[in-house]
Amino acid sequence: MLDKHQGARLANLWDDARASAMSESERLLYRSNLLGSDKRITNYGGGNTSAKVIEKDPLGGGETEVLWVKGSGGDVGTIQMDGFATLYMNKLEALKGLYRGVEHEDEMVGYLPHCTFNLNPRAASIDTPLHAYVPKKHVDHMHPDAIIAIAAAKNSRELTQKIFGDDIGWLPWKRPGYELGLWLEEFCRDNPTARGVVLESHGLFTWADVAKDCYETTIEIINKAIAWFEQNNTAPAFGGAVKPVLPAAERRAVAEKLMPVIRGMISADEKKVGHFEDGEAVLDFVTSKNLQPLAALGTSCPDHFLRTKIRPLVVDFDPANPDVDKTLAGLADAVAAYRADYAAYYERCKRANSPAMRDPNAVVYLVPGVGMITFAKDKATARISGEFYVNAINVMRGASGVSTYVGLPEQEAFDIEYWLLEEAKLLRMPKPKSLAGRIALVTGGAGGIGKATASRLMAEGACVVLADIDEAALADAHTELAGRYGKDVVRALPMNVTDEGLVAKSFADTLVEFGGLDILVSNAGLASSAPIEETTLALWEKNIGILATGYFLVAREAFRIFRRQKAGGNVVFVASKNGLAASPGASAYCTAKAAEIHLARCLALEGASEQIRVNVVNPDAVLRGSKIWTGEWKEQRAATYKTDDLEAHYRERSMLKLSVFPEDIAEAIYFLASDMSAKSTGNIINVDAGNAQSFTR
Repeated sequence: MLDKHQGARLANLWDDARASAMSESERLLYRSNLLGSDKRITNYGGGNTSAKVIEKDPLGGGETEVLWVKGSGGDVGTIQMDGFATLYMNKLEALKGLYRGVEHEDEMVGYLPHCTFNLNPRAASIDTPLHAYVPKKHVDHMHPDAIIAIAAAKNSRELTQKIFGDDIGWLPWKRPGYELGLWLEEFCRDNPTARGVVLESHGLFTWADVAKDCYETTIEIINKAIAWFEQNNTAPAFGGAVKPVLPAAERRAVAEKLMPVIRGMISADEKKVGHFEDGEAVLDFVTSKNLQPLAALGTSCPDHFLRTKIRPLVVDFDPANPDVDKTLAGLADAVAAYRADYAAYYERCKRANSPAMRDPNAVVYLVPGVGMITFAKDKATARISGEFYVNAINVMRGASGVSTYVGLPEQEAFDIEYWLLEEAKLLRMPKPKSLAGRIALVTGGAGGIGKATASRLMAEGACVVLADIDEAALADAHTELAGRYGKDVVRALPMNVTDEGLVAKSFADTLVEFGGLDILVSNAGLASSAPIEETTLALWEKNIGILATGYFLVAREAFRIFRRQKAGGNVVFVASKNGLAASPGASAYCTAKAAEIHLARCLALEGASEQIRVNVVNPDAVLRGSKIWTGEWKEQRAATYKTDDLEAHYRERSMLKLSVFPEDIAEAIYFLASDMSAKSTGNIINVDAGNAQSFTR
């Protein structure tokens, strides 16, 4: 029995009481989720698990052996039962008679659907033969940092033998596929007492005939490797530190300046979202003596490589003499040099049938003394790419500490990156949503219009920062939207739009969280009603402060970012019908709203030459879900119009006799924020169910 303690070693989390009530396939799910719960065992989407289960054949009615194996694109930590492919073992065995040799192994993937059990729609992955042909009931294939550090060492075979003896074997590098499945089968036949194998530059396979034994073997072998490295890898990491680590606040400040500029340079063909990481492992690496030579070698494990590209870009920054302006001045040349190097790599390695060259920009940017920045098509991918490179750093730390670290050979790396099967997988991906890769900040984000707008933008693929002065409502809105769209794509920042310093900080935090900004929805608001002689100076200044000065402050900050990114931008002001049509007893509110509209017109003129669009949405009488209608304003307007049913009054007053809801305003904002309105700036859309007084012409 393994130790169940927590700490440096992996804990044995297996619960006999829970597992005993499960079917064999349910125990596979249980085992998979346990293994995927710790990133030291495998990274997101990496590795796979399987079980050979006796099932009732839906056709013949008799019993048949079925391979349950993680389906293509799944993640063992979060997989559910429908994430497993199921295949007849007798049909998988029959495939051996169709195999024409290693030159034709890719064609075997096309036969896998013919082996499907029970019409399961889950596609089988390229790793299916690796599990099918191991003659054991249960198989784990994991990518633990401690094992890959052995697999990526120059003398990995000798290290494997030294650490594990005959208990764990070793196989040389081979790209995942049918041939490797046959290699594993042969190894098992020749080494019947072995409990697993280390695959050079790849990872770990372990097996057993009982689910619990397979799980515990995996944990045991990883812990043995961790313990060995603790005893033998005692030299300073990566040759030791030669550069200082900047304080945390300064690291974020540097990232805030670099990220939008890099993003602007690499987003010409596809908008990117960024992620910043400055954990201990990253800082050890980016301050080390061997940063440059190790980074140039690239990663070893195929899963690491596919997420992080051939190699990272090391940014020219000296934390001992921090000069961000100097670094920014050299970024364009550094990015261009990386692209040229990538294009040369493509030309050196391409084959006659290789797909066209893909995006030549780096995914990983290492900043000495500061941390790591990653960019990808969405936030989750950028974050996960960073996690994979942290895994790669841990591998380099281990391998270079006890041997010589060896990256994946360039041609092998290319053949994985431009694998025709991988290309086919990419081509099957759904078309990106209309705001994929866009980053939006919504002020007044916890209110009815703000939250509806954030939801509409996120539904189209945008990342959204909710900003609001009401911290309780902001927390509730964040929880609701994160639950609906995922925690990666939404952030909540307290913001008083009249506080210049807090506005600047909120935008800076947005840059570090997501890497840039594309859309500002300026929606923070209030409402007041009083006859002119009863309008105090404080009430006047409050309206002007929030509705005019506040809109100026957030727009100014957005413009600064847009100009640094050099990739255009989009501003939508949420004004009001009252900005065009006067209302009795609301001079402060109407005047401030009119100022918003004219500010938007001025900014449309200033931004046009740099593709910064500025437009306005004018709502009217949006009562439901709106915070400004929960206080005195509703009572005051009801008194002004002498009605007990204000919503009915506004509906009947409108030309279309319709009520206006937050979702109606959000739809207009989405239109102006999207490429559907790409040739519109300086415009006003009234969403008021029709009010002749507020016609713009």
